[in-house]
Amino acid sequence: MSLLSESAPGSVATPLPALIGGRYLPTGVLGRGGAATVYRADDQLLGRSVAIKLFNAHDASDAELRAHQQEARLLASLNHPSLITLLDVAVERSGAMPQVFLVLELVRGTDLKHRLADGPLPLRHVAHIGYDMAEGLDYIHGRGIVHRDVKPANVLLSTEDEARRPRAKLADFGIAGLVAALAEEEFTTGTAAYLSPEQAGGGTAGPSGDVYSLGLVLLQAITGRVEFPGGVVDSALARLERDPVIPDSLPTPWRKLLGAMTERAQGSRPTPAELSVAFRRLVIDAEARTQGVPTLNEEARLASLQRYDLLDTPPEGAFDRITALASRVLGMPVSTVSIVDRDRIWFKSHHGIDADQVARDPGLCTRVVETGRTIVIPDAREDAVACHNPLIAGDSSFRSYLGVPLMSSDGYALGALSVLGYEPRRFTTAEIEILESLGAMVTHEMDIRRATRRVSLQQD
Repeated sequence: MSLLSESAPGSVATPLPALIGGRYLPTGVLGRGGAATVYRADDQLLGRSVAIKLFNAHDASDAELRAHQQEARLLASLNHPSLITLLDVAVERSGAMPQVFLVLELVRGTDLKHRLADGPLPLRHVAHIGYDMAEGLDYIHGRGIVHRDVKPANVLLSTEDEARRPRAKLADFGIAGLVAALAEEEFTTGTAAYLSPEQAGGGTAGPSGDVYSLGLVLLQAITGRVEFPGGVVDSALARLERDPVIPDSLPTPWRKLLGAMTERAQGSRPTPAELSVAFRRLVIDAEARTQGVPTLNEEARLASLQRYDLLDTPPEGAFDRITALASRVLGMPVSTVSIVDRDRIWFKSHHGIDADQVARDPGLCTRVVETGRTIVIPDAREDAVACHNPLIAGDSSFRSYLGVPLMSSDGYALGALSVLGYEPRRFTTAEIEILESLGAMVTHEMDIRRATRRVSLQQD
């Protein structure tokens, strides 16, 4: 059953108590399923709109109800921007039999199922949705929760504006297993269409099953068609006999990624963490294409980096002077000169932090290198990619970022000169030009160092 958005109101079902749980005033129906009905409601205590998922009455013992309340409260402790927030769980006892209900965040937008009724999405939007969903799945899988029902109706989009990126949230995570003893929700045709092969064969649904289902959801978002339609049996058998058809017209990275996600062998599918990295690169590539930035030739860039011999070498004093100057002139607490290798970011100079290296993802200077342009992030919480980056958007972390590419003499971005702040910051054109000038000083020092090394090798 889908948890729909506020944009799909309906009439209130009856009978209902005047206040669910003595607190929530139902004002409309957002969706109905075999096990529960979701209502839009007003929280009379806190004065906010919420979604109430009220499960059908079931003859359960008080011990069973308490156990499920306890498990639901564990789910309520989860907090991630790619998940619908579970705010509370309680039992409504006004009727003949008790009814468990969940209080959930109300998303103002639509769900992917309703959005696809208008046709396929642009690839750049699918990349954003894939990134958000991969991040959400990685989070819940890391806490021992498997979704088991990833489908378009459970992907909520907080905006339908085609000019902006859709922000996607995963709904009903972990709930199917939670309420299994209270209400047996039948598989609908829509749910059957997204089952993993192991689920279709009657096996146990694990984390990799969520990845397979997400692959089918994203493929549908691109093509506009359900890959395995039909009734429960026909749909389930079809995926046991063949792989989904991935259009040859898709770019190679998309074909490879969707193909890997929908491998019939569970062990061959990527993890959500690996998906997050892959979709992040597709997002950056889409941004670059939209803005006319040439696609990165990574192998050629790494070859250029090798020629500069900047890896596994001592820190450069000349770089230290520049990072200190950048921090002082721009009034930012942290400044770095970073070089981006295949899988690592090496800090050749760092002012205001103590770090020598970090993983390439989720480094912000990687974005500078992959786009080959200056990146300005006034507030990470409002940035499409950085809002999910724990290094810059997490609690007590960096909020603002300005990075300029360090270009080689043959035109490749080898790294970045960056400044970072703990508060949101609007950068002026003059400030951006200052950092770009300081970045040019870094590349000048790099060229001098390369030329000096070349002469030294010739003399030897």
